[in-house]
Amino acid sequence: MLRVKNLSVSYGKIKVLRQVTFHVKPGEIVTLVGSNGSGKSTLLSVLSGLKKELGGEIIFDQRRINGLRPDQIVRLGVVQVPEARQLFNSMTVEENIALGAYIHRKTASKSELKEREERVYELFPVLRERKTQQAGTLSGGEQQMLSIARALMARPRLLLLDEPSLGLAPLVVREIFKIIEEMREAGTTILLVEQNALAALRVSDRGYVLESGKIILSGDSSELLENEEVRRAFLGKEYREKWER
Repeated sequence: MLRVKNLSVSYGKIKVLRQVTFHVKPGEIVTLVGSNGSGKSTLLSVLSGLKKELGGEIIFDQRRINGLRPDQIVRLGVVQVPEARQLFNSMTVEENIALGAYIHRKTASKSELKEREERVYELFPVLRERKTQQAGTLSGGEQQMLSIARALMARPRLLLLDEPSLGLAPLVVREIFKIIEEMREAGTTILLVEQNALAALRVSDRGYVLESGKIILSGDSSELLENEEVRRAFLGKEYREKWER
């Protein structure tokens, strides 16, 4: 579904991504883990058309998408859930969700949009209860759910999730990752960018480790969880014990 080959990105003279190559197959959850500053969020920005690459190739569904505008990429089915949610805080939950389908407003019928909305509320029942509440008054976990729900309204074929666990309590993080698994079971392919390596690798099929703009390790998620280098860098003893309770 997605193939990225030799992707390079710079901010001025600073190289952020260096010859990054990876792929995502239909129906997979693929996770990209790395420390802060490793280039994870930059990579998603390039895939979404928000940041231009210096070199390399991005192929989605056998079509080169380098240079396409963000709205064109969304129309093809690549939709990003941004880091830090980026909701319209003064608008209601219902209004934020409706904006997710804005790009399809001229092509989708009212009944189709209503059906999408209902599917979103089935996946996130708490949002139905908060429909008329301003997004800025929701809890952190509810805001993350709303950000994902808004993206699902765009009918993604490939969902790009940027740090969905950021700033959330462990119990809320578990709920968010359970929802991520449910989305995959419903047929959504997911590229998951996470610093929380343990939670991400537990729900994903395969993973890549990004360090200083380069992919240094890749493999099945179960293999990466057992890799000593990954354990040492991302799965410290205290952190593992917290999640294994």
